[in-house]
Amino acid sequence: MTTKKADKAGGTVARVVRDRNAGLCLAGVVISGFGTSALWLASGVWVKDLTGSDGLAALCMLAMWAPTLAGPLLGTLADRVRRKPLLIGASLLMAALLLTLCAVDSPRGVWLLYAVLCVYGAAGVVHDAAESALIATAVDRSLLGDFNGLRMTANEGMKLLAPLAGAGLYAAYGGAGVALLDALTFLLAAVVYAFLRVPGDRPAAPSGSRRARTAEGARFLWSHPRLRPLVRAGGATMLCAGLSGALVYAVVDDLGHSPAYAGVLYAVQGAGSVTVGLLSGPALRRFGARRFAAYGIALLAVAVALRAVPDDALAWACSAAIGAGLPAVLIAALTAVQHETPGPLLGRVTATANTAVYTPNVLGLAAGAALVEVVDHRLLLAALGCALAATATALLHSPASADRTTSASPSDNTPT
Repeated sequence: MTTKKADKAGGTVARVVRDRNAGLCLAGVVISGFGTSALWLASGVWVKDLTGSDGLAALCMLAMWAPTLAGPLLGTLADRVRRKPLLIGASLLMAALLLTLCAVDSPRGVWLLYAVLCVYGAAGVVHDAAESALIATAVDRSLLGDFNGLRMTANEGMKLLAPLAGAGLYAAYGGAGVALLDALTFLLAAVVYAFLRVPGDRPAAPSGSRRARTAEGARFLWSHPRLRPLVRAGGATMLCAGLSGALVYAVVDDLGHSPAYAGVLYAVQGAGSVTVGLLSGPALRRFGARRFAAYGIALLAVAVALRAVPDDALAWACSAAIGAGLPAVLIAALTAVQHETPGPLLGRVTATANTAVYTPNVLGLAAGAALVEVVDHRLLLAALGCALAATATALLHSPASADRTTSASPSDNTPT
C-alpha cells in the first residue's frame, strides 16, 4: 500500500472512531462477528463428529442462510419497534439460545443445533436490518461510506481470525465451548449497543395490513432509479461469485496442490477485502456509488477469468483482486440504501436488498458444485468473467451513472 493510500485508510479509521455512535456500532460488529465466524466453522465440524455425515454437516450452513429468503418479512420488525432495544433484545435472545447447545452431546441432539442455527439466521436478518437503519440515523451521514467499508473490513478480519480461534476452542472444549464463546460475544455486543445515543428512534404507528407493509419495502426498492440497478448488479455479482467459489478446489487441483491450499487463497482474498474496506469511504466520495461498484465488478471480472491460468503467483494476485473487487458493490449498495431510503422504510428496504443480493450467492454455490463435475472449470471461469464484465458495463452505462458525488458534498454519495 502506498503512503498516500495508507494516509487515507488511517484517516478513515480516525473519522469513524471519533464519532461516538459509529465507534460503538463498529465495536458491536467486531464483537458479535467474532463469535459468529467461530460458530460458523465449529457447527459443521460438530455435526460431522457426532453423525459422521458430510451432508448433515453441510446443512448447518443452509440452516443459517435459509432465513435470508424471508428478509422482506423479517425486516418489517425493524420498522415497527425501536431499533436500539431491538438490537439489544436480539443479542440477549441469541446469548440465551446458544447456552442450550451445551446439551448437544449425541446425534439425537443435532436437531437442537439446527433449530438454534435457524433462529440464529433469522435473528441475524432482523439484526442487520435494524443495525443498518439505526446507523443511518445515529451516524453522521458523511461517515456512512467509511463505516460500511470498515464494517466489511471488520467482518473479513473476523473471518480470518475467528475460525482459527473457534477450531482451537472446539479441539479443547468441544462444541459447547464455542457456543459459550459466541453467547459471551452477544452479551458484550448488547452492552455496547446500550451505550448508543439514538435520537428519534421511536417508529411511527404501522398502517395497512402486514402484507402491504412487507411489500412496501420491495416496491420502494425496485421502483427507485438509483437503488434498483445497484441491487440488481449486486445480485448478479454474487451469483457469479458463488459459481466461482464452487470452482476453487478445481483451481487448486489445477495448480497441483492439496485441497488445504484453498485456505491460503481464501486468506489472500480476505486481505484484499480488508484493504478495500479501508479505502471505500474515500473511493465512494470520489467516484460515487455506481462507478465504485462498477469498477469493483470489472476488477472481479478480470480476476475470475485469469484464475483459469494455472500459475501460483497469478492465483495469489487473482485472489487478492477478487477480495478487493467483490465487496465494492456490496458496500456501494448498502450505503446507497441508507442514503436514499426514508427512515420508516429502512428496515424493510435493507432486508429486501440483502435478500436480493445474497440469495443468488447460495444458488451460485449449488449450481457451481453441479457444473464443475461436467464442464471444464477453465471454460466456466472464462464465461463468468464475461458475465461479470457485462454486469459492470451495464451498471456503468445505466442512465443514472452520470450522477457523481463531489468531494465537497460527502453526505451525497448517491445524490437524491
